Amino acid sequence: MAAGLKHIVVGSLICVALISGIIALILSLVEIYDVPSPKGMKYGIVCDAGSTHTTLFLYHWPADKENETGIVSQLHSCDVEGPGISSYAQDPPKAGESLRPCLDNILTFIPKEKQKESIVYLGATAGMRLLRLQSAAQSDEVLKEVANTIRSYPLNFQKAKIITGDEEGAYGWITINYILQTFLKYSWEGEWVHPKGATISGALDLGGASTQITFIPREAISNKNMEAKFKLYGYNYTTYTHSYLCHGKKQSENRVLAALLKGKDLAAPIEIPCYLKGYTTNATLDSIYDSPCTSDQKPSPYKGTQSVTLIGTGKSAECRKAVRTLFNFTACGGNQTCAFNGVYQPPVNGHFIAFSAFYYISNFLKLASTGASLETSISTVEAFCNKTWAQAEAENPKEPEFRLKDYCTAGWILLTLLVDGYKFDHSTWNNIDFQRKAGNTEIGWTLGYMLNLTNMIPSEVEPQLKGHSHKIWAAAIFFIVLTIAVMLVALVSQVLWPAKDI
Repeated sequence: MAAGLKHIVVGSLICVALISGIIALILSLVEIYDVPSPKGMKYGIVCDAGSTHTTLFLYHWPADKENETGIVSQLHSCDVEGPGISSYAQDPPKAGESLRPCLDNILTFIPKEKQKESIVYLGATAGMRLLRLQSAAQSDEVLKEVANTIRSYPLNFQKAKIITGDEEGAYGWITINYILQTFLKYSWEGEWVHPKGATISGALDLGGASTQITFIPREAISNKNMEAKFKLYGYNYTTYTHSYLCHGKKQSENRVLAALLKGKDLAAPIEIPCYLKGYTTNATLDSIYDSPCTSDQKPSPYKGTQSVTLIGTGKSAECRKAVRTLFNFTACGGNQTCAFNGVYQPPVNGHFIAFSAFYYISNFLKLASTGASLETSISTVEAFCNKTWAQAEAENPKEPEFRLKDYCTAGWILLTLLVDGYKFDHSTWNNIDFQRKAGNTEIGWTLGYMLNLTNMIPSEVEPQLKGHSHKIWAAAIFFIVLTIAVMLVALVSQVLWPAKDI
């Protein structure tokens, strides 16, 4: 009887163990899915070779992409000493050498094991566009030298190219809306989501040699040459974008001087209404006319090293009139979908961020004060232009002369471009925010380019691990432990309860 009971108990324990083991085996086979192995961060460098200076921006993003576009953030930036690379047309190797201190600096922020796979792109803007118009051979040589320098570093160099003005404008628009989280926003649930009802902002960029406007208009874009389409984080966007070469801050200032010097006796002092009263300076003809933007206005005979004396008269109305000569408003013939120079533009729509020189001019003249009306902004520029040079210096002791002398001209360039050119008026003026950066990120075209680039770079290819959910693993482990426990009980009972014949 005892032996029979023993066999029943042991048999029951073995059955429980077998059933538990089978359940554990089944659980180990169900709900298997791929678990990507950790990938860490990827790194990318964009060299912004502008008309007046070059800046290197270092970005990083998770190696596994989010909704087919990288979650990119700025890690570091480095300003290259000296002028823009287009200034080295007569000595191209120096253009490449000028980048070395910043390339050395950037490398210290990239883990050594990631350097060889870190992509590098150099984009040259309006300064090099102008050089190409003057000499394609010289522009190619400059790009070749900067490319050779970058290739000498342990980095994944992609290319050095002159980007178009429309690309510059469109990538600036991407940067702004990415920073403002209108494309993607981090939710309370800890996930990246597309924000509902997000307001897409337009972009206004004023560089040294060109200016760009990009926005989503209310109406369909009739000129498809000015249409740029993007797919970002699973959504499609269609923007109007256009770039005006020679309408950047520096080139516009030189064009004003060229207009004021036209037909004058350059051996005598020339009155300049855009310079404050009491200011006097000397300038060589090459510093004014050495660009395709002004070369057609060169006096004859021409000697580039000739110096002219410029005397400020501080006449605001005359300065404003001189600035307006840079724009052809009659070419539009009263057409409401035309900006200037006969260029098509739908009416401005929504909120805009104005950056680069727009920000620096407005910040100095305090045009960006909260709630400042268009009338107030106009009177502010007029008031500055009517100051004497001594007053301006006393009120701005830290502002260098080469900048301070041009703020009257720059103020009217900003207002004429935005109001008369792009057609912002009393009702839309306050839709413009003048900003330099948001958070730790500079506003410009480079981040937008890197975001668009991460949409084209495939994710890292790495082996996939097989895995289960946490709950399945917990259940499987429970039944495995139960199986082992039951088998141990059966074994102990076999030893401690020996069989006896009846």
